[in-house]
Amino acid sequence: MLAGKRILLIIGGGIAAFKAPELIRLLRGAGASVSPVLTKAGAEFVTPLTVSSLAGEAVHSDLFDLTHESEIGHIQLSRAADLVVVVAATADLMAKMANGLANDLASTLLLATDKRVLIAPAMNVRMWEHPATQRNITTLKSDGVIFAGPTEGDMACGEFGEGRMIEPEAILAAIDTALSDGPLKGRHILVTSGPTHEPIDPVRYIANRSSGAQGTAIAGALRDLGATVTFVTGPATVAPPAGVRVVKVETAREMLDAVQTALPVEAAIFAAAVADWRVANAAERKMKKDGTGAPPALEFAENPDILATVSKMGEGRPGLVVGFAAETHDVARFAADKRARKGCDWIVANDVSPATGIMGGTENAVTIIDETGAESWDRMGKQEVARRLAARIAESLGAAGA
Repeated sequence: MLAGKRILLIIGGGIAAFKAPELIRLLRGAGASVSPVLTKAGAEFVTPLTVSSLAGEAVHSDLFDLTHESEIGHIQLSRAADLVVVVAATADLMAKMANGLANDLASTLLLATDKRVLIAPAMNVRMWEHPATQRNITTLKSDGVIFAGPTEGDMACGEFGEGRMIEPEAILAAIDTALSDGPLKGRHILVTSGPTHEPIDPVRYIANRSSGAQGTAIAGALRDLGATVTFVTGPATVAPPAGVRVVKVETAREMLDAVQTALPVEAAIFAAAVADWRVANAAERKMKKDGTGAPPALEFAENPDILATVSKMGEGRPGLVVGFAAETHDVARFAADKRARKGCDWIVANDVSPATGIMGGTENAVTIIDETGAESWDRMGKQEVARRLAARIAESLGAAGA
């Protein structure tokens, strides 16, 4: 899979950076071209001459290189690659990535790229286990960053534990996997996510507690399996995943328009928490108190049912339509009723009562209901739920296309 691919290789400042030259040799041997970026700290462990000689290209290191930056070189570098790879990904570099910092060429490239990013972490076991690093890991995985390692082993500092960078051959295999087509190659899948905001007046709106985390994770997992993803999102609190087509909306009616515009697709996953009602008499100016103590009289109208609209289409209906049911009690019964009423193929049901902490949280516990019955999954991180659901979707679409 590497023949003809271009890898943007960022070499960070850890002792494990000494393995980068071997990775460059392996990449070029597999037919890939390598554009090397050497951080200031990375240059303490491997020389620009070594890296340049092996890559067959000039080493990039200075954000303020007038020769290249006159043409906005950091943007060109970040967009020209098929994959961005960071070796070694130090705790400092991971922290910059997780928090969107861009104070040198490497971190600026990582913030400016629209391509997928694979990192091979390398650090002391205590640094790896530190709560700050673990928070950054969670953020990076939510952003769709691919992790290759680390593993356990002896470290240069004399300690033993997790944080040792994996070997170049293993990194090469991870790069090859990241660039493989995947079972959903050529499939166009629609995912909706987040809440909708239904205006009361220009500054107030009706909303719900959805963060959009589960829908975002699903879109990223489908992308990782090779799908072309159109991601229609309300105003979520998590950033959309990289590598998908993002359509941002506010209201349920805007979401329906965006969904219909995206059709036809081969599968549609409706993870958004769409408001059932909107204010029919929304004010054009900010509402003011009138001194009587009486609240404004709000008139409500039912929003369009996006899931039912798509599920009951005739010609052009997606081959697989998946809805979500967020309930606070009698979850399985209400979800089964919803599936029958809406006409979708699957319902992903979950309990979002306050005690679960699921809505807006990092974990989920779902039950998949289809024509064969119900399949309950143990509580797990939303990223893992997304990966399992994406694999199930791929299996279903593969069977349908067989």
